[in-house]
Amino acid sequence: MSSIAYHAAGHERAVSGEDQRTWRISAISLMSVRIIQGFIYWGGGSRRFIYAPGKLDPHAAHWMANKFQTAMPGALLGMDHVISFMLHHFYLLYGGVILFSAAELIVGLMLMAGLFSRAAALASMGFSVLLMLMFGWQGATCIDEWTMAACNLAMGATLMLGGSGAWSLDNVLLRNNPQRADSGWFKWASGSRALPLSDTGFRNLALAVLTFVVVFNVGTYSYYRGSVVTPFHSGPVSPTAHHLTLARAAVLADGSVRFHVALDAGTAEAPVHVVAAALLDANRAPVAQWNAETLSKMPKTAFNNDYAYNKFGPGPFGLRAAMGAASTVTLPAPAVQTGATVSARILQLTDVDGRVFSTSLQDVSGAVH
Repeated sequence: MSSIAYHAAGHERAVSGEDQRTWRISAISLMSVRIIQGFIYWGGGSRRFIYAPGKLDPHAAHWMANKFQTAMPGALLGMDHVISFMLHHFYLLYGGVILFSAAELIVGLMLMAGLFSRAAALASMGFSVLLMLMFGWQGATCIDEWTMAACNLAMGATLMLGGSGAWSLDNVLLRNNPQRADSGWFKWASGSRALPLSDTGFRNLALAVLTFVVVFNVGTYSYYRGSVVTPFHSGPVSPTAHHLTLARAAVLADGSVRFHVALDAGTAEAPVHVVAAALLDANRAPVAQWNAETLSKMPKTAFNNDYAYNKFGPGPFGLRAAMGAASTVTLPAPAVQTGATVSARILQLTDVDGRVFSTSLQDVSGAVH
């Protein structure tokens, strides 16, 4: 070998070693991000399996199905239909909750330990996207569910690109079997070495990941709250003010009133309380009324709930329901003269905060008056 070729080869090895040292330092610098990202997901899984097992108990008050149902009104990209379908199929729902919780637990442990770090980081990105689509709209004082998912997505993307550094099980596996350094799948799944890409290839991958993270996070923020290219708004589905959607209201032959109601906006931290119901004529004058005391004494048989978890039912201040509840309700026949309800055209409900929700009455066949 000529002296020129020898020095060139030595220079190449020096550059390679310096590049690897720089990568190692960068990855070690991300340790706090990796460990906390792992702890977040490990915490989600461990709470359900270890510290608060009631979350996985279908008979407990904190069963996860109730949490999923609260997300349904504002879920994006058809996730509301997916949640609704699962709520109607218990074994699918229960299996999904167990699998998702186990996946969170395992991915969290892998990130904290630095085991197949890039694969675990990619999985955490998937969790963040899924949770954003379901819960991103929620937050009574700010969009705290969006903030959590947005930060976790960015953290996962950074770890997927940066790897786990020297202090990781990935590095132990490599040290025990140096031949893994030549394995393509190990390079992509673990994090002890730089990705097997040229500088240009890595830059392009990083820019693609950055584009996805920015577009997804900023796009959902704009949808939920504006403040990007539009003024601030409270969101297509309000996370603070309860909203009731009424449908299929009709006065039955015995004078009772049947209607469908869904709680499809508001905070999941507090139930809605309906304190008054009324039938109104075409001039919006009351024809019949039910006060809070009457509503609170309604039997549970008067409620045919769509879901087995969050429900409408009698409460201490009238009718009560948790977020996402939907039910067909039958009000008792009002104490008015026979035939007085013939002029009724509108059913109206009023909640404890004075908000009013109404719908037109139909006849029993379904035609609107």
